[in-house]
Amino acid sequence: LAAAGADVEHAVFEITTEDVAAACDLFAPVAAATGGVDGRVSLEVDPRLARDTEGTVAEAVRLHARVDRDNVLIKIPATVEGLEAITATLAAGISVNVTLIFSLERYRAVINAFLLGLEQARENGHDLSRIHSVASFFVSRVDTEIDRRLDAAATAEAAALKGQAGLANARLAYQVYEELFSSERWKLLAAAGARPQRPLWASTGVKDPAYPDTLYVTGLVAPHVVNTMPEKTLEATADHGQVTGNTIAGTYQASQAVLDALAAQGIDYNEVVALLEEEGLA
Repeated sequence: LAAAGADVEHAVFEITTEDVAAACDLFAPVAAATGGVDGRVSLEVDPRLARDTEGTVAEAVRLHARVDRDNVLIKIPATVEGLEAITATLAAGISVNVTLIFSLERYRAVINAFLLGLEQARENGHDLSRIHSVASFFVSRVDTEIDRRLDAAATAEAAALKGQAGLANARLAYQVYEELFSSERWKLLAAAGARPQRPLWASTGVKDPAYPDTLYVTGLVAPHVVNTMPEKTLEATADHGQVTGNTIAGTYQASQAVLDALAAQGIDYNEVVALLEEEGLA
């Protein structure tokens, strides 16, 4: 590429798309064996386009065409501007990994964008069974920011809440998933062959050494979820992770109580998730 006089933009595009295409080929047998549900590889739209709806859609189409593999997921951040891009990309029959979701409200909007995209894809004549999606909900970063604020509060009540926000937030997200994917709107799409958008736990490496290193794996076990673990977390889970069945069912009331207790400590949930989105984009 250097010898051909490629600039940085072109070089990065060529290198990443070739790398992802090779990874897709590596995982193709898994994709074939699971009807395309697993064995997927994600490639992210340039994050500098995160506030540009039309630019994101154009880049998603371009990346998808260049990789040209059935098991690629094009990764689009769940900014307000990204929601419309998610819908348009799915409507074009392209599978999407929605990334950078921190809040329950935004997650609802992401699922709506997904359902709308499938409805438009159906109108456009696409086979819904071939369109796949995951919604990447971030976990540990929530604890990192909220724990920092709890430490600043320096009260016994605040200290007792440390390390609880990430799991509580993710578990309530799963409640949203269960609610919206049992709706009549979803059932109509499912009858047309659509596959649900799976919740994906992202940022599942533990940042605070005081917490168990498998906290965001063993605490978020439920049907139909994906957990993208960093290598260190994957090795820890393989070595000593105790997976004992569903650890989300029956937690919704307690999880909401955690968020309510944080609010009582003066921690503004909406401010935290907005900050985390900005930091994630940066």
